[in-house]
Amino acid sequence: MIQQHEKTEKLIQQALNYIEEKDYKDARETLEGAYSICKEEKYNEGVSACYSLISFLDYSEDKTKYDEAASLLKDATFMAQRASSTTATLINELVLGNINFSEGNKDVALIHYNNALKLSVEEDKYFLANTINARIKQLQNNMDYSLPTKSDPLVSLVKISQSITALTDIDELMKVIAEETKNAIQADRCTVFLWDKDTDELWSKVALGIDESKEIRFPADKGLAGYVVKTGEALNIPDAYSDPRFNPEVDKNTGYHTKTILCMPIMNNNREIIGAFQVLNKIDGVFTKNDEDLLIAIGGSASIALENAQLFDKQLQMYHEQKLLFESFIDTLAMSIDARDKITAGHSTRVRMYSTILAEAINMDKKDISLLEKAATLHDIGKIGIRDSVLQKDGKLTDEEYKHIQEHVRITHNILNRIYMSPDFRMITEMACSHHEKWDGTGYYRHLKGEEITLGGRILAVADVFDAITSKRHYRDKMPIINVIDILLKGSGSHFQKELVDTFLAVPVTKIINVFLSESNGKIEPDDEQILANYSLTDIYRIGTSETKTEDEQKIFDMFNNYYQNGNGGNSAE
Repeated sequence: MIQQHEKTEKLIQQALNYIEEKDYKDARETLEGAYSICKEEKYNEGVSACYSLISFLDYSEDKTKYDEAASLLKDATFMAQRASSTTATLINELVLGNINFSEGNKDVALIHYNNALKLSVEEDKYFLANTINARIKQLQNNMDYSLPTKSDPLVSLVKISQSITALTDIDELMKVIAEETKNAIQADRCTVFLWDKDTDELWSKVALGIDESKEIRFPADKGLAGYVVKTGEALNIPDAYSDPRFNPEVDKNTGYHTKTILCMPIMNNNREIIGAFQVLNKIDGVFTKNDEDLLIAIGGSASIALENAQLFDKQLQMYHEQKLLFESFIDTLAMSIDARDKITAGHSTRVRMYSTILAEAINMDKKDISLLEKAATLHDIGKIGIRDSVLQKDGKLTDEEYKHIQEHVRITHNILNRIYMSPDFRMITEMACSHHEKWDGTGYYRHLKGEEITLGGRILAVADVFDAITSKRHYRDKMPIINVIDILLKGSGSHFQKELVDTFLAVPVTKIINVFLSESNGKIEPDDEQILANYSLTDIYRIGTSETKTEDEQKIFDMFNNYYQNGNGGNSAE
């Protein structure tokens, strides 16, 4: 029943929108659908609202039916009282106000509008307060009832002015300006064209009433908008088809019928033309001098907003290009390390992937994850300064060699610290040169301790060690997975922050396996993925160290181990 009530309320809201647009045919069809549901569900509030609005439609379509409309309104009043519904009574009072306003009974209309306004304070399910206030304002200023309630020019100017600071997306901004201009001037359509002086074209993605997914673009010397842009002259055409400058082919192609046209240049503060408004088909008449003045006022605010948005758009493009250049620079630096030692090639990429998995698991901010990924890619860049004889040595390093290779972290810091970018890049540097620091302060090269180590550095420490001991090296093969997890557990609270180790060991092993398979572009078998998604490295460790594995547990362990050791699963162990 609740769902049916929600459905009828949506239909009533839609009907109210149609009524505001004077689309009485669709409003009636919508209300008949809502009434049918309300009657079947015995939803008295909905029945009353439908009665009130249908009576208004009957009167609006034929004012000689005043008595019939008044009779139906009485039924609506009775149903509203029976339902004890504030919403139904509000709609009833609003309709009574509208009909009396239209009949010229302004004092009576004002009483009903004030009643409705008081009720809207208690409950305004259909957001009618603005409409009621607009009607009261029209009555108080001796305006005609035929005026719409959503076309307050001052409100439209305020909305456009607010958009100067509220919107930076130029397409969205143009849409707001076009919509508010259409409402303020009470026209059927409005298009905002911008002049691309580089190509000498007018373009827009906003043509209200037309498919907005397509961009309109044409030479700046064509059409009425082109004429306005090139001459700076405003055009107010009361009959489009009698004006030789109008091109009727557009109407033929779209099926639209243009009657009246108001087309004016948009100028910036330097009185330079940056575009044009094209407003079509004034509702109930022709465009007036007041419309022209209002459009000039709107243009003054709109031009500032549009120029700001264009500037912001160019800045975004420049930022995007710089970002691509920066990322390619980072990748090139990382590849220079891979070129030194084919055995460890891919290490930085895998560390980045493991770091991302862990960062996402602790709900790290997306911006910080992006910085962490760059730090992971660059964390070993200092190995450029390490001798090949040490970097590629088969076997255990001497004390002197070990001290030498430890220098790669200091070198990483020195290299990255010389690249001036931004505070964000300094954070990347800090993360990258902290991956060998230890939670207990015994790491290198600065012997930082606990939270003195940036969070990104703590994450990198886990990811770096995990990849190092799960990857083949000159002097050894991959370490057995149980030994790998043992090292992480034993280092928890001393080498690594305990919470990060616990989190890393708790992620689904499918994410870890995807990193194992990344270099070979392999994929987990769908059936295996469905099973392994329910297990973590903690589970693998528990199963692997258990002396009494079940048959199913042994299969799980073997399945994971096949991906770990061989880069595949299924029957690879056979």
